[in-house]
Amino acid sequence: MAVPRVLTIAGSDSGGGAGIQADLKAFAAAGAHGMSAVVALTAQNTVGVTAVHELPPAFVTAQLEAVFADIGVDAAKTGMLFSRSVIESVASFLEAHRVPLVVDPVMIASSGARLLEEDGVEALVTRVFPLAAVVTPNLAEARALCLDSTQSASRGELAERLVALGAPAAIVTGGHGEPVDHLFDGTRHVEIPIERLDVPATHGAGCTHSATLAALLARGLPLEDAARGAAFTATEAVRHGLVEIGAGDGPVDVLDVKGRT
Repeated sequence: MAVPRVLTIAGSDSGGGAGIQADLKAFAAAGAHGMSAVVALTAQNTVGVTAVHELPPAFVTAQLEAVFADIGVDAAKTGMLFSRSVIESVASFLEAHRVPLVVDPVMIASSGARLLEEDGVEALVTRVFPLAAVVTPNLAEARALCLDSTQSASRGELAERLVALGAPAAIVTGGHGEPVDHLFDGTRHVEIPIERLDVPATHGAGCTHSATLAALLARGLPLEDAARGAAFTATEAVRHGLVEIGAGDGPVDVLDVKGRT
């Protein structure tokens, strides 16, 4: 089998823990060739995001055109998309170039910085969700997208609501409470147990999960198998997390860099 080609459409994390940098590491760990279309640059470290510089939508489209025209794409994922204008450009391109797509609706950084402008949320739901194979919000993002202000809905209920919003399937990940990822594929509910680890190095865990999921879909795995593989990989990345890097929450280590020394 040829090496799968997987594209990330997301923001750059100057600290190397999340975003494009985390995605490319996860693609490599899953045995895929990674490519990128950068939508924004962030000045970021383990403590927080200090600045965001959005790239022109036309340049984002130029990156997509370059990758699709020469290399080809077996699957893609979106992460931080930041603005309505970028979302509209990405959606228009992907509507004409359909590939298995994992949508990680990155809204708020773990440090609290906003990574999706308020007027971009509706565009993300109406334009990008219908193009996805699956959306992968964490529990907090799922509640925000479903307007669950009471925070009373279960993961299963939230996954159903996300599908009702236009996504073919949804995986609600992370959060407090029962340690499970909840997959709803439009028909079946599947709970995927995850191990809760007390490791202060979770920066990039969500990106690693969605990037691994995209790579496994590119390899031809069914959605449930790919979801289980992504959950396992993200957990192991946290287990090997680089707690000694930075003053804040350290980056996950999907490549087990420490194990190579």
